Amino acid sequence: MDHRIATEADIPAIRDLMARASEVLQRPFLTPAQLAASRHFMGLDTQLIADCTYFVIEDAGAIVGCGGWSPRATLFGGDASAVAREARMLDPASEAAKVRTMYTDPAHARRGIGRRMLALCEAAAKDAGFARVELMATLSGEPLYRACGYMPIEAVMAEAEGVEPVPMVRMGKDLG
Repeated sequence: MDHRIATEADIPAIRDLMARASEVLQRPFLTPAQLAASRHFMGLDTQLIADCTYFVIEDAGAIVGCGGWSPRATLFGGDASAVAREARMLDPASEAAKVRTMYTDPAHARRGIGRRMLALCEAAAKDAGFARVELMATLSGEPLYRACGYMPIEAVMAEAEGVEPVPMVRMGKDLG
């Protein structure tokens, strides 16, 4: 499998992968109402593509994983998310870079794609001068992040008017 920086041309395939991954991989962790509500909080933040901090992993030319990191303040949420986004650039000397929007094709789950994506993001953030990274984990992603050295910071209920709250976990890791 190969990896590369995502481009605007990848957006339809990335969004399709995200929808499939969310539907299949989150189902064991969320109620049907929470699964439906999760679409209000997740999705692609195209600012990451514009910033050239979003990667795709391909197998035989098909995107099987995606994810990125950001030097901006937004912790999670996509373009159409109910979550407030903040484009402010972070200070690498005092703030944590954000690992963002990681998804694996359900047919390729448990093959090391998530670990590889985290390693790519962590290396890029470290190269940009960050000593720490944070992310907002879905319940389905939390075991991977724990296995890769991330520690819980706080449990969060993502909320928006008219939808079921969705449990998530803010996590962090020193890049030392």
